Amino acid sequence: MEVTISALGIHANHKLPHAAFASLWDAIHVPLDLKDKLLSQAILNFTARPFLDRARVPLHGIILMTGVPGTGKTSLAKGLADRISQVLTKQKLHYLEVEPHSLQSAQHGASQKAVKELFATTIAERAALGPTFVLLDEVETLVVDRSRLSMDANPIDVHRATDAALVQLDHLSATYTNLIFVATSNFPGAIDGAFRSRCDLVVEVRLPNEQAIRSIIVDTIEAFAAHFPKVASITKGTDFEAAIHAAVGLDGRQVRKAVASAFTFDREVAVDPNKVTAAYLLKATKLAKRKETK
Repeated sequence: MEVTISALGIHANHKLPHAAFASLWDAIHVPLDLKDKLLSQAILNFTARPFLDRARVPLHGIILMTGVPGTGKTSLAKGLADRISQVLTKQKLHYLEVEPHSLQSAQHGASQKAVKELFATTIAERAALGPTFVLLDEVETLVVDRSRLSMDANPIDVHRATDAALVQLDHLSATYTNLIFVATSNFPGAIDGAFRSRCDLVVEVRLPNEQAIRSIIVDTIEAFAAHFPKVASITKGTDFEAAIHAAVGLDGRQVRKAVASAFTFDREVAVDPNKVTAAYLLKATKLAKRKETK
């Protein structure tokens, strides 16, 4: 039975490798040891977990990535999925992306029922067909920290939905060792402690340092230069170095948007991007930084 993309709670559903994911792994500039750790943990899930006694080696097949918005967690997760598929060449990996907000309902008991159906039916049926990668984006909306819930201010259904998610994760972990969950969260403090304890690996994806910012800016400029060759010349000189320094404190998405913004200060540059200068880049990064610090 093939899971359809219209299944409740599923945002995306396709086979890997996937062309749209291929460049994401390299596009996210984080320390190489973090990428190595993520990939190694994920691969171990498929190579060793099927043979291990869960009582002695309690691997659940869950990785959690936390960090502020814009650090590339979701893109990194998608890139990770593609890399896993390249390593596991003898096994076709399938990708599912969960949309947790669609599982929430004001109707009594509906959220709990939707969560159970998602895990026990949709994901289970997909995993029964072969190796499966499930992205749980914004996982804090799915496994809310029950210790912080007020039964007066929050419906008991939220508590029960978290209970249901944890029960189903345990069941899937024990039943399907070819299944891996990668979860992301901007608000790790809002995640239930029982979910964190089930994670085989928890990593924080931090804001890029100056070296990473340099790589992000150069990468974005190279994307422009592929079509407008003279743009590449702005990667030299004091204004370029100052732009890198000015961008420290921005997230990766903001840095890339700042580079794009450098082409918008002069209509002639917008018409012919080859006319951009490093001075425009410096102006753009300074402006982005001022907006971020307000």
